[in-house]
Amino acid sequence: MSPDNPAIGSDHPSMASSGTTLPSPAFDHLADLTNALGLWEHARFLTPRVEHGFCTDDNARALIVVSRQPSPAEGLVDLAAVYLRFVLEARTESGRFHNRRNADGAWIDDFGSDDSQGRAWWGLGTVARFGPEEGMREAGANAFETCASFESPHLRANAYAALGAAEMLAAHPGHQPAADLLQRTSAVIADAAMGTIPWPESRLSYDNARLPEALLVAGATLGQRRLVMLGTRLLEWLVRVETSGDHFSFTPDAGWAQGDDRPAFDQQPIEAWAMADACQRAWEVTGDGTWRVGARRAARWLIGLNDTGMVLYNESTGGTSDGLMEHSINENHGAESTLAGIGALQTATAYDVADEGPLVR
Repeated sequence: MSPDNPAIGSDHPSMASSGTTLPSPAFDHLADLTNALGLWEHARFLTPRVEHGFCTDDNARALIVVSRQPSPAEGLVDLAAVYLRFVLEARTESGRFHNRRNADGAWIDDFGSDDSQGRAWWGLGTVARFGPEEGMREAGANAFETCASFESPHLRANAYAALGAAEMLAAHPGHQPAADLLQRTSAVIADAAMGTIPWPESRLSYDNARLPEALLVAGATLGQRRLVMLGTRLLEWLVRVETSGDHFSFTPDAGWAQGDDRPAFDQQPIEAWAMADACQRAWEVTGDGTWRVGARRAARWLIGLNDTGMVLYNESTGGTSDGLMEHSINENHGAESTLAGIGALQTATAYDVADEGPLVR
């Protein structure tokens, strides 16, 4: 999320693009936000704000999207090496990861938040499976030998770690530490979901669709149908709550609970990426083709199929605006939002399906 909020109004020329064509993800702005140390966290418009430094959260997510890109060009391979090195250098002797790093490269925390720990494992699992070079895949897999150090009561932290463990197991099916991690993290989410229906929290907050996605992939990987059914139920409910007519109306930055007004702002691109990935995962796991519509619809939120008709994704640079407000968009293009735009489009442009009819009945 951006520390500042320069906005443009609804008369901006990027207004309203709700057609079915989705652009392919571009990486120019991501490269501009990256130096030899890593990915800068924040931007003022398109310019990196070096005073805010770097974080493992964003470098791990950058490692994910670059690793996922099919047949990456040489420049993207170089970026992957930067992000992988950042995550590996963030490891401490305890097995936990630093999160905050200043512009000079010094770590300025003892270790990061639980979310940053989970995202680090997600990034390492993804590069172990999809890394563009064999050495990168080996480095990610080797790092997973210490994944038993992860433990958290927080649902999203567990979801991120579960996603990384599932990727690691897809690359190395017999890897017991990753299997144990996936079992442990998915159980935390499942226990919470069984205890609080329809959603495991009293209030939706951020990156919401990662919770059902983690259950879906854990159930498929571990052969536990109960987790698949639970993940599907959570995702169906979330889609209903976050759908308005023909488009997604995502949970705002301040969260949302039953009884709160909708639509509400400021909506964040991270929700579009999470929803696109969760719908893709639901299609892969259940075989229900209607979920492919959800992935595309989530990505189209970025190009105007949203509550205001305003466009957040810049096709020429690959940057994504930091938030959708009621009458404007945040014109900062920071790392989290830019990665979310790339990630959502990577997922959705893998499909060629019509976006018609209700997603969940």
